[in-house]
Amino acid sequence: MEILKTEALTKVYGKGQNKVTALDQAYFSVEQGEFAAIVGTSGSGKSTLLHMLGGLDRPTSGKVFVEGKDIFSLKDEALTIFRRRKIGFVFQSFNLVPTLNVYENIVFPIQLDDNTVDEKFVGEVINALGIENMQERLPNQLSGGQQQRVAIARALAAKPAIILADEPTGNLDSKTSQDVLSLLKVTGQKFSQTIVMITHNEAIAQMADRIIRIEDGHIIKGGRPYTSLDSAESEGILTSDMRGLTK
Repeated sequence: MEILKTEALTKVYGKGQNKVTALDQAYFSVEQGEFAAIVGTSGSGKSTLLHMLGGLDRPTSGKVFVEGKDIFSLKDEALTIFRRRKIGFVFQSFNLVPTLNVYENIVFPIQLDDNTVDEKFVGEVINALGIENMQERLPNQLSGGQQQRVAIARALAAKPAIILADEPTGNLDSKTSQDVLSLLKVTGQKFSQTIVMITHNEAIAQMADRIIRIEDGHIIKGGRPYTSLDSAESEGILTSDMRGLTK
């Protein structure tokens, strides 16, 4: 089942000679439970795409569907509520509230929405991420890797339709990056969570189930799950010579 889908998603900044097309007619979809990585160099449009997917910015044209809902058909206040309930975020800079302890940070978005915290589920998430002994600590008492674990727990705790991870290892060293990404993937699988991550790091991207490549605002490869040999061949994943080996 498709959890996330875009149709002709386009974002243009400026006008005339200053016009920049950051995203150009982007089509792709993500299935329930999938871990997809969007890979591109700086300026490729991947951050713009993530902002559109999360409803953090509105497109010039095109649509984004989350669980079949056209999110940009919503007015600003309704979109904010939908985003809080249906989309979890993991940012490069962690974005933890410095005056709240670990547990309070994890449940904060749930309480902000006036929902009851599922203590049992939150406890399972905390244990899965190995931060059960850190719940009373403040963010400044944690390492970067520990803070990102808390950020992942916060995203999972609200049981969103999808988690969007924006360069989640950008502020971490290579070993910690591998540890955090492994935890993100394992906990995503454990809690049947759909994850879309943007990164410029090819090694990190290889941990995903599928890699979506973006260049100059265009999705050039991996935009849709390969439902047939024809679709795989059309995206250059499978050559005509290789096709014969599959028969």
